[in-house]
Amino acid sequence: MNNSLDTSVTVIGLGLMGQALAGAFLKAGHPTTVWNRTTSKADQLVAEGARLAPTVGDALKASSLTIICVTDYQAMHELLGATDIELDGTTLINLTSGASAQAREAAQWAEQRGAHYLDGAIMAIPPAIGTAEAVILHSGPQSDFEAHKSTLGALGTVTYLGADHGLASLYDVAGLAMMWSVLNAWLQGTALLRTAGVDAATYAPFAQQIAAGVAEWLPGYAEQIDRGSFPAEVSALETDARAMAHLIEESEAVGVNAELPKFIKTVADRSIAAGHGGEQYPVLIEEFGKPRND
Repeated sequence: MNNSLDTSVTVIGLGLMGQALAGAFLKAGHPTTVWNRTTSKADQLVAEGARLAPTVGDALKASSLTIICVTDYQAMHELLGATDIELDGTTLINLTSGASAQAREAAQWAEQRGAHYLDGAIMAIPPAIGTAEAVILHSGPQSDFEAHKSTLGALGTVTYLGADHGLASLYDVAGLAMMWSVLNAWLQGTALLRTAGVDAATYAPFAQQIAAGVAEWLPGYAEQIDRGSFPAEVSALETDARAMAHLIEESEAVGVNAELPKFIKTVADRSIAAGHGGEQYPVLIEEFGKPRND
């Protein structure tokens, strides 16, 4: 592991997130080289001590560790794919958002060019970078991660997920699924209560309590999924389905959009029709785990 604060770093891509990444490295004392198509985006960083490289090639040569934070994987390939770009011996950490298949393909491409490659995902907003609240996910060879873990720690809480380069992308979208599902459920409840004059701020603490309570179920439900056995220890799915019908009826009765609860009940009804009505809610993994073509 490299523990030296003198470790130099290159950051390619200076959108809001890229600027935050470079700024965190500078603040931690790392000599930092930056590059961006629009050079004016580097002005503040240069004023803080960063070096602006004239070309992508120069930026890569400046450091053995390069962080890439651009629009998408295509943009990364366009920037680094030229024949005059030398990647041999460089460690590339790609924090660009994309699909798991793209991450795996990028890893193969980088390795063919002689580079060490880690794929990553940033679970934070730019202002949080450099604090413990910023969670940065990494996947790829563990030896490459360990070699730069100390340097990467300048960005926040760094986490290694495994050797499969696609894991960071998958965790990223899994986190988004959680985020949007929780928010949509809260918005459904908020819409219901507003019909009775209850404002969102009044409902929010109760919603937080419910969300925290449901989160406590996850480890036990995860065990059921991993075992492939779903005994109804708390409630059977057919009982849950009756409560779902009540939510739909109440939403329609007070004039609130019922699409979300109808979708949830549709998934439950399919599982019940397949003979799982007497099992517990996590049995729905079998529905979520297969594609629908309709």
